[in-house]
Amino acid sequence: MATSTTKAQTGEGREGPAPKPGSDGRRRRGALLHRLDIKGAPYAFVAPFFVVFAAFSFYPLVYTSWISLHRVELATLDIMEWVAFDNYVALWGDSRFWNALGNTITIGILSTVPQLLMALGLAHLLNFKMRGSLFFRVASLVPYATSVGAAALVFTMLFERDFGMINWALGSVGIDPVNWESDKWPAQFAISTIVIWRWTGYNALLYLAAMQAIPVERYEAAGIDGASRWQQFIHVTVPGIRSTVVFTIVLSTIGATQLFGEPLIFGQGPNGITGGADNQYQTLGLLLYEEGWKNYQMGRSATVAWAMFLLLIIVFAAQALIKRLRSRTS
Repeated sequence: MATSTTKAQTGEGREGPAPKPGSDGRRRRGALLHRLDIKGAPYAFVAPFFVVFAAFSFYPLVYTSWISLHRVELATLDIMEWVAFDNYVALWGDSRFWNALGNTITIGILSTVPQLLMALGLAHLLNFKMRGSLFFRVASLVPYATSVGAAALVFTMLFERDFGMINWALGSVGIDPVNWESDKWPAQFAISTIVIWRWTGYNALLYLAAMQAIPVERYEAAGIDGASRWQQFIHVTVPGIRSTVVFTIVLSTIGATQLFGEPLIFGQGPNGITGGADNQYQTLGLLLYEEGWKNYQMGRSATVAWAMFLLLIIVFAAQALIKRLRSRTS
């Protein structure tokens, strides 16, 4: 009797409630998810995006590479003549390609280097506490929000030979008017100015966000050691945003390789496609457009596209190699 009473009080001998249908399966799934390494969870969420991204990215690459091995005209895309690597051989011996490549590199350097240096200085100024800082940060994004067509059109009017404001300002100080469109280096400088104006503020905000993530203690320690503002900028700020600087360099390199809208509108007509009467500012993007939509040779156009892609791979591979060599020497 006592034993049964004790069992009744302690609950021994009772049958628990019947498990709900499907509860065992849920427990097993929960245990399985619990056993998964937490480091692998982000990959499970990101993987579907990359699958969709790969499906819509690799197909154009593969299809473009296939077209580059054929002679294809724009009017008859369904008719392809196999030519193997003839398009690449012809492109290698085409002086227009090397001219466009040189123009792309020079315009890229003229626009990227000043752009990033100015963005770094602007971000450093915006990082100080001052009144109306939000207004200045928003104002720095206005050029980026402006369409490339509107920006290029305005700058084309500014650099106009006879009635442009730039030549008017040069004439007021006794300098002869510059033919910004016909001469090679003035044209490339004018196009680079458009790129600098559009992208400096955007890169400055990227640098500003990285600067605000630097701990204040680093600046305080540098100040205690007697470092000036300039020394703090060189030895604390710049190393602290190094990864962001590399990111902007990569973006600027890709943008310089794909430069198209600015030189096209700067040409003000048929010369925009050819990059001027003497191809003095024709970029690889303009050459691609000329081959495909002016000469109707889609095979050659695809070959130029793949040359641009391979150029980016070579640049990034060289950058990675230089970084690895520096890390070994250090």
